[in-house]
Amino acid sequence: MTNIANNLEIVRSQINVACQNAQRSTETVTLLAVSKTRPADELRAAYTQGQLDFGENYLQESLEKIEQLQDLEICWHFIGPIQSNKTRPIAESFNWVHSVDRLKVAQRLSAQRPDQLPPLNICLQINISGEESKSGILPEQLPELASQVLQLPNIQLRGLMAIPASSEDPQQQRRPFARMRELLQQLQLNHPDHSELDTLSMGMSGDMDAAIAEGASIVRIGTAIFGARVYSK
Repeated sequence: MTNIANNLEIVRSQINVACQNAQRSTETVTLLAVSKTRPADELRAAYTQGQLDFGENYLQESLEKIEQLQDLEICWHFIGPIQSNKTRPIAESFNWVHSVDRLKVAQRLSAQRPDQLPPLNICLQINISGEESKSGILPEQLPELASQVLQLPNIQLRGLMAIPASSEDPQQQRRPFARMRELLQQLQLNHPDHSELDTLSMGMSGDMDAAIAEGASIVRIGTAIFGARVYSK
C-alpha cells in the first residue's frame, strides 16, 4: 500500500506541474482514480491519502466495492459502457456518470434516480476521433442530444467526456482535446442559463499534460496509481 501513497504523490505532482505550465490553478483539475479490477482495500488505502474520487467501469464489481466501502465518503464515478438494462443500479449508487451517449440511457437514469438523492451528474461521451471501436456520439450530434438531456429531471448535465485516439506526439494529443474544449464552449454559449456546464473529463496517464493544457477538469488515472491491472481469467 506504500506504493499507492507514493504513486499518488507522483501523479499529483505531475498534475501540479501541468497546471503551472498551462497557467491554471491546481484546484481546477480533479484527479479521478480509475480503480477497475482493484480490490477494495487498495481503494481504502488511496482514500487514506486524501483520494476521494474513484472511477469504475464494471457494474457488478463496482457495486460490491461500494458496499464494502460504504463507511467512506467516496464520490463514485461510473465511466464504462452502459447497457440500458443496467441503468437502475447506476442511478441508485453513483454520483457521476461519464459515458452517456444515448437519449434512452439518459432518460432511464433520470427516471430511476431516487428522489432522496441529489441530481446525478452526467457527461456526454464524444467520439472525438471518429473511431469505430469507440463509444460516444459524433460532435455534430451533440447539440440535439444535449438539448434533450438538459430537459430531464433528476440528472444534471455537467459536460463532456472523450477518449481520443492514442498518440505519442504532444501536439497531436492536444488537437482532439482542443476540439473538446471548443465543443463545451459552444454548449455553454447555446445554454447560458446552465452555469453547471463546466466539466471536461479527458486525459489519462499518457496524455494528461495535453488534456490539462486544453482545459481538462477531470483526468482519469489508473495504472499510474494502482499499478498494472489484474484481470480475472
